Amino acid sequence: MGELVLMKGNEAVAESAIRAGCRFFAGYPITPQNEIPEYMSRRMFEVGGQFIQAESEVSAINMIYGASGAGARCMTSSSSPGISLKQEGISYIAGAELPCVIVNMVRGGPGLGGIQPAQSDYFQATKGGGHGDYRLLVLAPASIQEAVDLTALAFDLADKYRNPVMILADATLGQAMEPVEFRHQAPDKLPAKPWATTGMKGRSPNIINSLYLIPEELEKHNLRLRDKYEAMKRDEVRYETSHLQDAEVVVVAYGTSARIARTAMEKARAEGLKVGMIRPISLFPFPTEAFDKAVKAGIREFLTIEMSTGQMVEDVRLATNGQAEVRFYGRVGGVLPVRDEIIAQLRKFTGGRCC
Repeated sequence: MGELVLMKGNEAVAESAIRAGCRFFAGYPITPQNEIPEYMSRRMFEVGGQFIQAESEVSAINMIYGASGAGARCMTSSSSPGISLKQEGISYIAGAELPCVIVNMVRGGPGLGGIQPAQSDYFQATKGGGHGDYRLLVLAPASIQEAVDLTALAFDLADKYRNPVMILADATLGQAMEPVEFRHQAPDKLPAKPWATTGMKGRSPNIINSLYLIPEELEKHNLRLRDKYEAMKRDEVRYETSHLQDAEVVVVAYGTSARIARTAMEKARAEGLKVGMIRPISLFPFPTEAFDKAVKAGIREFLTIEMSTGQMVEDVRLATNGQAEVRFYGRVGGVLPVRDEIIAQLRKFTGGRCC
């Protein structure tokens, strides 16, 4: 086991990116993710990389487009309103099939909202966010250690699929401090990128573009992207389950909400209620198979916990396909759900017979 280091979540994500081989970062300040660009501004030059504080989020994402097109492992980070400003560029990057990592430390909204934690960017992250038929791989850590591990994975997945990957976390994970272990080092050799615009060097020129003026060519491109997203659904589903073998009610939560939901599950089980849990780790692709297995095992009651007015709950309802009752409980505006509130919701399933 390697050395444990006490780090703030934002800084741990930044260090993980550097150790994964990220050598270009462009971003713009916005709370509560400012420690990521601050950390990058120091560390990137220590490893021979490039850090740019752009004049805006729009500029930052287009710098990522250029750096990725030139073959660099690159990352940008922001928080909710800043991610909104990046959406056109994200669509261009996905359309041009360029790998990069995008970190969103979600804050409350809509509008300027507040700097406290929220999960109200789920739709934006998982349903495209920008224009056109495209999807991001979306990974949702529930601890700082998991944020470190998933950030490293994100760079590999981005290269594998030539697609943007988003780390979707929140202000709690970004600002909290926990001991972490870095299990990876910058690779000696990155995957070959023969498509990159690195100069002709005796070969025909590479062209990176997302513009197709002939409808049939654009349709062919979109269908090829669709096939890539289907491959993600087949091969990149990630989730965690707990106590499903005897569960009568299953709580569903991701990220920070999952940590709170887990304590509620454990207390409820200690007092006699048969509660299980499904924690999605990949939000796209969504772990539909976990719910299919649960329903086939006879589970008919699910409680989805979110820091929103109800977004992931729609995917849970789709995944259960009308074969189970799916209820929702959420807190918004930077207010976190607490253990006893969740247990009170579980009582409604059981008619108050326990807890």
